[in-house]
Amino acid sequence: MRVSDILRVKGNALFTVTPDEPLANAISVMSEKDIGSLVVMEHGDLVGMLTFREIILALARTNGQLGDVPVRTTMDDHPLTCTLETDMDEVRRMMLDRHARYMPVMDKKMLMGVISFYDVAKAVVDSQNFENQMLKAYIRDWPEDEARP
Repeated sequence: MRVSDILRVKGNALFTVTPDEPLANAISVMSEKDIGSLVVMEHGDLVGMLTFREIILALARTNGQLGDVPVRTTMDDHPLTCTLETDMDEVRRMMLDRHARYMPVMDKKMLMGVISFYDVAKAVVDSQNFENQMLKAYIRDWPEDEARP
């Protein structure tokens, strides 16, 4: 299974923010859309990723007072990325190694979507359920042994 399979099922709704936008605005968007991350774009390029992890760290640094803190000072400016062709086993390994919950999907310099650890886990569970159903159907349809005494 590849990343493209997840995006095909998930859809490609993207929520972005600019690096100079106030962090408070980004938090409002995340809350309103019930999402855990925003892709940070500048001049059409991916420049960072903002997740609830970075927001919590920023709140801790500022004693809960964000003021006019820009997204740029809080975002992960070297986010982990993958391509549409990246294999799911590789994505799981990458996400676990970096403790990443969200990963932008790129096709060269074009942002194609974002997958989450939840999306990856759901794809694995769905794949295993499908395989289990196929195995159970195969066992149910097992041919009778005609050589039995």
